[in-house]
Amino acid sequence: MAERAVGLQAPSFEMKTVDGQGQEFGYVRLEDYKGKWLVMFFYPLDFTFVCPTEITGFNKKIDEFKKLNAEVLGVSTDSEHSHKAWINTAQDQGGLGKLAFPLASDMTQKVAWDYGILIEEEGIALRGLFIIDPDGVLRYSVVHDLNVGRSVDETLRVLQGLQSGGLCPIDWEPGEEHL
Repeated sequence: MAERAVGLQAPSFEMKTVDGQGQEFGYVRLEDYKGKWLVMFFYPLDFTFVCPTEITGFNKKIDEFKKLNAEVLGVSTDSEHSHKAWINTAQDQGGLGKLAFPLASDMTQKVAWDYGILIEEEGIALRGLFIIDPDGVLRYSVVHDLNVGRSVDETLRVLQGLQSGGLCPIDWEPGEEHL
């Protein structure tokens, strides 16, 4: 398993993607985010129950991430074709609808393995969330059980704390003093 410790270079990756409009296929690499912050979150499977709440939650706050020079990337072990179908399915029919960020396919499960969140016997990823700085250094890592969704607001708060450059006490919010 690759080293994925906070404070070290994030494991490199290359994955197939579909754009958030559910139209264009492409590829994404860690190096594509050089000079920007990357919020990369893994979810277990397309067409499930908790996952769309997280994905659409990140989508609703995308402008806040962009203001912080951050890009968002959703990842699962499903194919890019499954991602495309999910994006192109209406929300009232169990789909996502259009997104403002791509979904990546980790069908080989290599990236989930490298980031330490692969459930091998199921071939899916835990709910891992990683914040990678503009130099490719892993700055934040949190992993949830499959049944518990993550907080987009907490992700934004942590990103702002990392960018603030100071010591941020518990429950620190942007604009508050550092220690």
